[in-house]
Amino acid sequence: MMRPAAKQFVVARPLYSEESFSQEHEKIYRHRKTLLDHFKQYFTCDSKRAKNAALSLLPVIGWMKMYQIKEWLLSDIVSGISTGLVAVLQGLAYCLLASLPPWYGLFSAFFPVVMYFFLGTSRHISVGPFPVLCLMIGTVVTRLVPDEGPPANITGFEGLTRDEQRVIVAASVSFLVGIMQLAMGMLQVGFVVMYLSDTLVSGFTTAAAIHILVSQLKFVLGLTVPGISGPLSIIYTLEKIFGQITSTNICDLVTSIVIMVVVFIVKELNDRFKAKLPVPIPIEVIMTVIACGVSYGLDFQTRFGIDVVGNIPKGYEAPMAPNLHIFQETAVDAFPMAIVGFAVAFAVAKVYSVKHDYTIDGNQELIAFGVSNIFGASFKSFAASTALSRSAVQESTGGKTQVAGLLSAIIVMIVTLFVGFLLEPLPKSVLGAVVIVNLKGMLMQFRDIPYLWRNDRPDCVVWVGTCLGAVLLGLDLGLAVGLGVELLTVVFRAQFPRCSVLANIRGTDIYKDRKDYLSIYEPEGVKIFRIPSPIFFANIEFFRSKLVEAIGFNPLRILRKRNKALRMMKKLLKKGDLQWTSKGFLNTSCGPIEESQDEGNVEDLDLAPDFKDLPARIDWNAELPANICVPRVDVHSLILDFAAVSFLDISALKGLKTMLKELIRVEVEVYIVACDMYILEKLHNCGFFDDEVQPSMFFLTLHDAMLHVLEKHPEATHKESAYDKGPDPETKF
Repeated sequence: MMRPAAKQFVVARPLYSEESFSQEHEKIYRHRKTLLDHFKQYFTCDSKRAKNAALSLLPVIGWMKMYQIKEWLLSDIVSGISTGLVAVLQGLAYCLLASLPPWYGLFSAFFPVVMYFFLGTSRHISVGPFPVLCLMIGTVVTRLVPDEGPPANITGFEGLTRDEQRVIVAASVSFLVGIMQLAMGMLQVGFVVMYLSDTLVSGFTTAAAIHILVSQLKFVLGLTVPGISGPLSIIYTLEKIFGQITSTNICDLVTSIVIMVVVFIVKELNDRFKAKLPVPIPIEVIMTVIACGVSYGLDFQTRFGIDVVGNIPKGYEAPMAPNLHIFQETAVDAFPMAIVGFAVAFAVAKVYSVKHDYTIDGNQELIAFGVSNIFGASFKSFAASTALSRSAVQESTGGKTQVAGLLSAIIVMIVTLFVGFLLEPLPKSVLGAVVIVNLKGMLMQFRDIPYLWRNDRPDCVVWVGTCLGAVLLGLDLGLAVGLGVELLTVVFRAQFPRCSVLANIRGTDIYKDRKDYLSIYEPEGVKIFRIPSPIFFANIEFFRSKLVEAIGFNPLRILRKRNKALRMMKKLLKKGDLQWTSKGFLNTSCGPIEESQDEGNVEDLDLAPDFKDLPARIDWNAELPANICVPRVDVHSLILDFAAVSFLDISALKGLKTMLKELIRVEVEVYIVACDMYILEKLHNCGFFDDEVQPSMFFLTLHDAMLHVLEKHPEATHKESAYDKGPDPETKF
């Protein structure tokens, strides 16, 4: 019954154990599908399912049917042109990270976008080169085709230039990445990205930003530094850069600094006045055009010896088949690329889908990126994902659908076919500067460390471990290190949960940690123990140790001492040194009684105490005869709160049963409350219950169990533990 004015409620119902509740309330029988049922359902096909499958594989059909031409088309055109200009510049710039000729970046900004238009479920991400992915590809490329020394012994490299060999490596590994993504999508394993937490991705991308920054220093400084891959490659690269620092090209350095300062300032203005600007100022494009003009007019390449983009071939190259020998050499490298590329794209897509209220399908995204990368790699592009800054441009300039993405690809195609030659005098230092400026967002993630340290130290360990591992060992091994650290933190959190002893909040049916509140009620002899995690093989011993700590005694030790005492008393009775009288046991021996050293069968000490040869039952908390000493047990009832226990494995089930038997054998009544019905069903199926451990110990709620205990032990109602001081507890229930 509700009391609206006082915001209180009063409930009058019977006290329920699990057994009494199931007897009074009939359950609905639910047929559970077997593995065969799921198999049949998965492979059953009808017209409706075929239609849904077609729509899921080609999402473009779904959103094109509801495309609002008048409201959306103009916005998509503006967004497509803006994004296309940025895509051209980023395609050229990020290609340097992959250690490839710059114009191949234009291929990656075109072919994957076309396929994603038909297959992708996100309407706002801009598909194309992603700096972290480009750097991972560049690591493989420089390992197989180094700047200095002969390339790896790979079939098909004969008679090719170094750049051609590198293009084959990049395209082949991208093809393999696409195959892996497509396979994961077809197998419906898009959930794997859930194992990459936001903290891990943040630490990983920060480390990648550091690698990217170091890799672009050679272009900004105008130095010739060979690409280095493998663990500690960043240290060796910095060593070579500082070894040549006196050979810095001043023209490259000044140009880069000017570009970085201007682009940074205008980007900050874009962020500050984004509500007032119709579209962000495309400062990278503007500065690139200016740099091209100045470089061509002043002939930077001849006068100052700077490195420029150089000849950009018109049009596209013929498709090629991947090199299977490269597949064998790069399979281990391709898998983390497939995961990272998808994880970043999915994370960005999820942000925009929530913002604009539509759904995305992780498995379909895998299929879309897989097909896009396979198609693009056939035309010598490299693996695509999405760049955060480019996607932000597409969304902030009013993009409504992937029509904007398709238009951006058309802009890239126009540049490739007709105006690419205008970018030939562009200094590579300008591209390097643009890349470095765009790292600001990733590098600013260092600010996460103090926040994580204050609020969640295990997450902070994941961030720092992932970042350090990726910086020192390389991005592929660093990702593995980060996953390892992350899984360890999950295991440790589950293995060492924060167990607590609960107490009743006076005047309520609410139970909280006794350490957190003052006005609490704890009946004497009653303990309430809560474990906030699943119980399984790895934490059952921790659970036992914490429970022993909470109740203040080890039940197995008490049980053995009691059985030893019983054994001695039976021997004394048999000898006549101990007699039973109306007042209790009487010691008739004149001399001191020594404890027997004959232990008999040690295993018998773990069994329930046997009183059959004694004239009366022993009160273990009273004074025992013959100076026999057994520790007192002040707890008569133990309530285990299983509300947060989501599963029990077989090892934990056996350990729990052993623990309960030990407690029952030392005359402690045990009650388990709020147990999940599937766990209860599992206990029945596994033969958990017997003469000692019975289903009647399970209660529906914690308060039901407490009321049952107080009804069974009314003396506890009039006594409270020494921890609590307050008014008469009888009025609180």
